[in-house]
Amino acid sequence: MKDRAMTDRRQFLALGTSVAALALAAGAAPSAVAQQSGAAWSPARPITIVVPYPAGGPTDIVARAVAAELARDLAQSVVVENLPGGAGAIGTRKVAQSAPDGCTLVLGTNQTHATNISLLPQGGGYDPIKDFVPIAGLADLQHILVIANDLPVRSAADLVALARREPGRLTAGSTGLGSASHLALELFKVRTGTAIVHVPYKGSAPLLTDLLGGHVNLSFATTPTVLTAIQAGKLRAIAVASPNRSPDLPELPTLAQAGVSGVEADAWLALFAPAGTPAPVLARLRESTAAAMKQEAVVGTMRKSGMTPNARSGEAFAGFVREDVARWAEVVRVANVKAE
Repeated sequence: MKDRAMTDRRQFLALGTSVAALALAAGAAPSAVAQQSGAAWSPARPITIVVPYPAGGPTDIVARAVAAELARDLAQSVVVENLPGGAGAIGTRKVAQSAPDGCTLVLGTNQTHATNISLLPQGGGYDPIKDFVPIAGLADLQHILVIANDLPVRSAADLVALARREPGRLTAGSTGLGSASHLALELFKVRTGTAIVHVPYKGSAPLLTDLLGGHVNLSFATTPTVLTAIQAGKLRAIAVASPNRSPDLPELPTLAQAGVSGVEADAWLALFAPAGTPAPVLARLRESTAAAMKQEAVVGTMRKSGMTPNARSGEAFAGFVREDVARWAEVVRVANVKAE
C-alpha cells in the first residue's frame, strides 16, 4: 500500500507540473509566446526608431513615414527620437548598446553604417557589421556629377581628358571632409587616375552657391541639391554616379554608360536592429517593414525627399553593407581621407 501511495503521489505531482506549465504558457507575456512562433511576435512596449540626425531633414521625414506604418501594422506605438552629432555616431552608438529586443532601432545611412568605421576614431565607438543586423534597406539617394556652365566640358570623357591634360587645374566642391559627396569624388579620381583639387564646404547650400557662381568647377551632389538648377539650365549634369539612371533625369547616363566604370556612390537609408535580436523578432520587423514599403505614404514621401525607394530584405542587405564598408575603406585608405 505504501508503494502504491508513493506512485499515486508522483503521478499527481507530475500532472500538477504539467498543468502549471500549461497555465504559465497561457498566461505568459504575449511577446514571449510570440517569439516562439515566428512572425507572430508582437512588441510588448513602444518601439523607438533613433534617427542620428537633426529633426526636419530628409532622413527624419522618411523615418516618421515608416514609423507610422509600422505602428499601424504592429499595433504598438512607434516613436522617432532624434540624436544628432558625431557624423551620426552618437545616436547609432546608443542603439548598438541597447537591449536586442526589437524595441530600439536605428535609421542608418551609408555614413553611419559604411564610412564612419574608416573615417572616425575607433569607428565612432561601434562596429556597423558586428553590432547591428539589418531589418531592410529602404531608399537610395543618387549623386549627380555636375559642372559649372563655363567649363568647356560636355561629357564624362571630356572631363577626364581635361583633368588628365591639366592635373590640379580643376576644383571640385563637396559638402564636407569625409562626406558622401567627397568620397564619391575620391572614388572618381581613383578610378580615372585624375588629380582634381577638393574644396570642402559646410553643407549643400554654400556648395550650390559657389557652383552657380563658378567658384568651383564641379561636384558630386545629391539630386535634391542640384535638380532645380539643372532644370533651369544653371548647371550642367553630365552623368549620375549610380548603377541606375536618375528617375528625375532619365536622359542622363550613368557614369558606367558614359565610359567610367566602378563609380557607384549612392547614399542610402536602412533600418537596423542591435545584434543579438532574436530571429522571430527580426522576421516580424522585416515583414512589417516590407509591408510599409508598399504604402504610397512611405514611397511618396521618399520621392518628395529626392530619394529612390529601394526595398531590400535584411538578409540580402547584410551582404551589401559588408561590400560597402570594404569599398569605402579602400577609398579612404588610398585617398588618405580625413573626416572633419
